[in-house]
Amino acid sequence: MKKILITALSLSLFLSSCTKDFLEIPSETSLSTATFYKTEADFQQAINGAYAPLRDLYNSANQGAWVMGEMRSDNTRYMFNPSYRGTLDPELISDFNNQSSNGVSTFKYVTDYQIIARANQVLAPIDGVDFAQASKDNIKGQAFFLRALAYFDLVQYYGKVPLHLIPVTTREEAALPLSEVTAVYTQIIADATQAATLLPKKSVQESGRATSGAAKTLLGNVYAVQKNWALAETVLKEVIDSGEYALLGDYASVFSVNNKNNSESVFEVQYKEGTDGYASGFIYQMLPVPMTAPEVAAITGAANTQQLGSEAFNVPTKDLVAAYETGDLRKAVSIGTATLSLDGNKTYPYIKKLLQPHAQAGITGTNWPVYRYAEVLLLYAEALNEQGKSVSHYLNDTRNRAGLANSTAVGQANLRTAILAERRVELAFENKRWLDLVRTGNAQTVMTAFGTYLKAHPQEYYFPVGYGPAASSYTTIDLLFPLPASESLLSPNF
Repeated sequence: MKKILITALSLSLFLSSCTKDFLEIPSETSLSTATFYKTEADFQQAINGAYAPLRDLYNSANQGAWVMGEMRSDNTRYMFNPSYRGTLDPELISDFNNQSSNGVSTFKYVTDYQIIARANQVLAPIDGVDFAQASKDNIKGQAFFLRALAYFDLVQYYGKVPLHLIPVTTREEAALPLSEVTAVYTQIIADATQAATLLPKKSVQESGRATSGAAKTLLGNVYAVQKNWALAETVLKEVIDSGEYALLGDYASVFSVNNKNNSESVFEVQYKEGTDGYASGFIYQMLPVPMTAPEVAAITGAANTQQLGSEAFNVPTKDLVAAYETGDLRKAVSIGTATLSLDGNKTYPYIKKLLQPHAQAGITGTNWPVYRYAEVLLLYAEALNEQGKSVSHYLNDTRNRAGLANSTAVGQANLRTAILAERRVELAFENKRWLDLVRTGNAQTVMTAFGTYLKAHPQEYYFPVGYGPAASSYTTIDLLFPLPASESLLSPNF
């Protein structure tokens, strides 16, 4: 993890390519593919650079992956502030009014392609450079995993996208046609399979890097989206049988800043508290407002706090709060409450499980969980159930840890509902809910009903009296986001 954080290299998306013409001599004073990729250390720096955009993807102000993964769903909302209208894009996504010019969805698209471009810059020349095969395989495996992860993100949110598999060196290469969704998934599976073969297991991999278990979990997730339940069962069982992962006994410990990359962690985005540029601060965008500086300090425990008065995002809905069963220990870990003196001492919920101890306001070291072993178990239970097999204890392990009895659901349809409900509370705020609703075919029904109620009762969803969402909100529940307008201006294929 330390190497990932400290030596992350910002590579250009369009590094100059060299030709075999002996008259074209590479510059000795500027960085290019002709002069950089010469040693194992060079490739180590380059693969670290491929991880770096993940930090921006989950942490950038009002553009985090959680806007599209959680606020798009019935899990979280924004707190509308009529006096501050500088953050419209996240609101539009939450209300199903987003357009191709939306900055949040554009940011995700561009950032995913940054990861892909940097992975391609690693994969293209690496086999032509001589260094230890084990290290080479590890680096290649990480690049394949990151490329697969980025394309999986893109295809789930946008559908057809350009399939870039080699470094871009010309304008023509940059403007590829859109690939069919099936072709994108074929490439994701190929990359993740390669990664699973090349990467070491977690116990011998440097902490924070991709592993064979992470690649297989990604594959299992892909197969679940494709409803290829037999293959999902097979690959997820390999993760379970590997002995590399285990649920922690205490749900709160999973997210502890002092327990990063623990036995339940399959893959998480790495952050480091401090002022060197690797810190996370996403939780400060999720606190309810308006909040005085002392109120911020009381919740965060940090020094140098300032009053929060713009707008809050990713605020838990009453629907999610009600989704927790009586006695579920995860509720108190996941959701806290804050009383705001500047808002008439009203009390609001906030995301607590991602709020970890830190010294200075806005500078935290909290990692973002992308895949946890709990999700492996629940995906495996889903794969078994969809094939008419017994889910055994795989559904109940997470429930039991949360202080709940075994599920009483009987029959495939009821178990399907129970598994989705369990995923909602176990993986709350981890960017799973919207994608779960889409892949299970529930998005249209759930979000239409949610939107209808919200528009009739806006004050229950953090609108001040006299305000509510636009009339056009929730009228069309789009399952995919439009491709960015800024990209279509550069390509004739959009």
